[in-house]
Order: sequence, then structure tokens, then C-alpha cells
Amino acid sequence: MAESLAGRVALVTGGSRGIGAAISNALGEAGAAVAINCRERLDQANSVADDIRARGGRAIAVAADVSQSVAVAGMVERVKSELGPIEILVNNAGIAITRGVDDLTEADFDRTITVNLKSVFLCTQAVLPMMRARKWGRIVNISSGAARGAGSIGPHYNASKAGIEGLTRGYAARLVKEGITVNAVAPSLIATDMMKGQEQLVARIPLGRFGRAEEVAKAVMLLVDNPYMTGQTIAMSGGMSFN
Repeated sequence: MAESLAGRVALVTGGSRGIGAAISNALGEAGAAVAINCRERLDQANSVADDIRARGGRAIAVAADVSQSVAVAGMVERVKSELGPIEILVNNAGIAITRGVDDLTEADFDRTITVNLKSVFLCTQAVLPMMRARKWGRIVNISSGAARGAGSIGPHYNASKAGIEGLTRGYAARLVKEGITVNAVAPSLIATDMMKGQEQLVARIPLGRFGRAEEVAKAVMLLVDNPYMTGQTIAMSGGMSFN
């Protein structure tokens, strides 16, 4: 980081494992106080917070279903009370329900859109007053290569991630003059729990391996550090596709 994040407060949704945990750790290393959100894996979220505190940082774990407005409001209020006003938001929470065209149900579609897309809207709206008061904010949304490609999870997942990138551009255009940047990172085939048992997919990647959660975190930190970059999506696919 060109600029230390000491004194800044960050919230990472879905931060208890995988990409979210890597992002939480990177923010903590850069000096930010970090709130690690989870829906139900509180033990894992606490473990990430413990690691940050062990290195001399400030961190808390906060359980909340970010697809529910009341839960989001309570989460944001707790973070503000314990760490301070939120100035960095990473919308990482999401689900991946694998379905084909013929077995995709309305319930699957609604759940995916609510968790993956509506949560980004709810969390962004909840933190904006704090960022606006400081005339400084960084919002990074975790999209996916599925926003532009065929993907393997299903059209409902494609739609949810494409929606995230639309929200990213829409907020970026309207907040740029207030010192708030909004960007996205779109990883493909990262070595997380989702890829267990899917080793055959490595053959699709020109680089010859899955991406690493820490590499996604580095892209997020680049966006947090850059005040001139907004409304953009950084794609990470190991050479499978290009913007």
C-alpha cells in the first residue's frame, strides 16, 4: 500500500474463509480495523479476527445475514460502535447453487439474486452516510468471470454477478465527486472450498493453476489504494479471458 490504512475501518462481508478471509487479513496488515462478517460460521470469522489481533491489529467478527435489511442495519451499527465509522466496504458474501437450465427453480433464482446482489445494495446504502460525512470511501464488490462468460454454476449466478457490475458502475458515476470510489474484482476459478473436487478445470486455465485467494486480495488492495480508479472491474482468470 502506498498509503497506510491506519485509522480506517473496513467491513468485509462473507469474510470468514476463502477470498473474504484473505481480504480481511490484507486490510488488517495495511493497518485498517476490520469487521469480519459471516452468516453462520462465527467460529471461523472469530479465528480470522484473532489472527489480525495477534499481529497487533483491531478486528471483530459480526454474524449477520446481509441479504436482510434489518440484519445489515444492526451489523453496521455494531461495527460503528466498536470500531468506528465504516470507510471501506468489501461486498464479498455470496452463494453458488449449481443448476442447469432444466432444474433451475424460482426459489434458486430468488435466493441467488437476494444473497449475491441485493446484499451489495443493502450494505452499500447502509455505509454511504458514514463515507459521505468523511468525503472518503472505498467500495469493492466481488463479481465473477461468470458476469461476462458462460460459467459453470448456472444462468441465475451469471445474472447475479452481472448485476453486481451494473451496481458498481451506477454507484461509481454518482459518488465520484464525493471522494468515494466503487470498483469490482471478477475472479475465475480460485482455489477455495468451491473448487474442491473440480481439479479437472485447471486444464481450462492457460496459466496452468487455480488462482489464489491472496491474489484476489491484492487486486482489492490495489483498488482501495487508488483514488483515481472508479467504476472499473478487474478480471482475474489466469489468461482464460480478457476484458
